[in-house]
Amino acid sequence: MTLISIRGGGIAACCCARLLTRAGLAVASEPAAHPKVPAVMLGEVTQRLLGDVFDRGDLFTGLHCIRRRAVLWGNSEPTVLPHSAVVASEQEILNRLQAEMLPGGAEQGDLPLWKILAARVPREDGDVLRAEQNFGSRTASVTRVRLKAEEASDTCWIEAATEGWLFLLPCGPENAWLLAAGGPAETLLERSRFVATQIGETGAWTGSFPSHPRITEPLARPGWLACGSAALAFDPLCGEGAGNAAREAILAAALIRAAASGMNPTELTAHYTARLLGGFVRHLEVCRQFYETGGSGAWWRQQVTELDRGLQWTAERLNRHDGFRYRLNGFTLEAAI
Repeated sequence: MTLISIRGGGIAACCCARLLTRAGLAVASEPAAHPKVPAVMLGEVTQRLLGDVFDRGDLFTGLHCIRRRAVLWGNSEPTVLPHSAVVASEQEILNRLQAEMLPGGAEQGDLPLWKILAARVPREDGDVLRAEQNFGSRTASVTRVRLKAEEASDTCWIEAATEGWLFLLPCGPENAWLLAAGGPAETLLERSRFVATQIGETGAWTGSFPSHPRITEPLARPGWLACGSAALAFDPLCGEGAGNAAREAILAAALIRAAASGMNPTELTAHYTARLLGGFVRHLEVCRQFYETGGSGAWWRQQVTELDRGLQWTAERLNRHDGFRYRLNGFTLEAAI
């Protein structure tokens, strides 16, 4: 039986394990501790995607709902748009996914034919040499806050500041998480004229995390591939990391199934790399639109410069690929006609 080793315990790892075990392949999980983010927002498309992977249409029943997106960006007036998403801690989402896992089927002593790296962990002896490319250096600070009014709890609030941005994400009728990227978090909040009006009490800033786009190189070789946060990391303002992790996992599992059926692993991993590079380009393009219009100061110009560097870097690598030889049909990878 083909054995696949999966390192990591996040959304991508859960999706890979579910799809591979459902296909009858043996899976051995290798946990890797990583800090959990306090709040994850899942849009409707991501909810349906995860529901399909785990054969459950009610995976996210009971989670806090976001129905609007309020934005004050650049020189524009505040805008309120319809939105449809749910919010929960990363741990709550993982608990729900892990409750639907199937037995892995691996036996002690089995040697894996494929390894999925689905967590950013320090390299160890014997690991494939990988390097992370960073396009920017901004971090986001996070704190838990209390909302002034319950009416604000169905809306996520976004504001561009002179040297950064604020993102207020309610996680219940009274509480929310506040992300601040760019300048000192306290200064951004003090100068806020939009997000701050929704906050009653602010707690201590509890930590920070990188909020710029990152990508690992190489992404795959015959016998192993990177997936989820070990492959790509998105700007939380401009992309939904959970949805991207699920899509990568679907492609990764389909690739391994295709290789097990006799398809060329070198061509398969080249296809996987090109698809992930293409997704990263789309994310960088969305980021650039946001940061180009967010402000005109030095901080904003620097972000655009870094994103342009990322677009050039990614384009150079995509130019090495000669088109896509495969396509996904549901959860199955097949030769393109």
